[in-house]
Amino acid sequence: MSEANVSLEVLRTLHRIHRQLADLNERLDRGPKQVRATEANVKHREEELERIRETVKTMRKEADQKQLQLKANEAKIKDLKGKLNAATSNREYQILKDQIAADQMANSVLEDEIIEALDQIDQVQPKTAEAQNALNAAREKAQQVHAEVEKQEPLLRADVERLQAELKQAEDALPPLVRDVYQRSVRQRGEDALAVIDDGCCGGCHQQVPLNVQAEVRLSHPMFCRSCGRLLYLPEERTPARAVEE
Repeated sequence: MSEANVSLEVLRTLHRIHRQLADLNERLDRGPKQVRATEANVKHREEELERIRETVKTMRKEADQKQLQLKANEAKIKDLKGKLNAATSNREYQILKDQIAADQMANSVLEDEIIEALDQIDQVQPKTAEAQNALNAAREKAQQVHAEVEKQEPLLRADVERLQAELKQAEDALPPLVRDVYQRSVRQRGEDALAVIDDGCCGGCHQQVPLNVQAEVRLSHPMFCRSCGRLLYLPEERTPARAVEE
């Protein structure tokens, strides 16, 4: 096998390994992000549940205060009625009667406010159960994601180690001249350091690759795309399909 064939084949292999490694590393990075996202969702659900509980608590407190005020007013009215019966003058009688009427009007308003407050509590109360169910679901999801990430991480790292060994083996197979420019390109661009020439175009930026550059690539000369700077290689030759006989 000629040096040109070795270089092109190795470049293809290297690009495949780099893409696989990039995918694995992205999945490794994604795992902790997913865990953090589910944990953040749990925290959000906890805060939402607490907010609803505090709202209900505040509404109940306000309703209870109004009920206490109503009882106090009723006791006051009862006391005023007692004084009304004992009034010694028409003026005193009228003052007491007007006070009783005012307090009864205030109580009527309080009763309406209490009924409205209790109705609001009845409307908000079911949201507590909904928020609790959402929190339970978020916690279960977080546990599932955490368990899955813990399960997948060692497998992914094992695949990374295996591919890194394959990568080193493939890099060692490069001719020295190609290896130097390849390593420099990888240090600068990582996974995007290489690109296949696909139908005369760079597989990275899709710009036309001049014919003289393609010819140099066939001779195993390290050539970069003039548009995006990727190290170029040729795809595997495809065997033409045989014509189907009539």
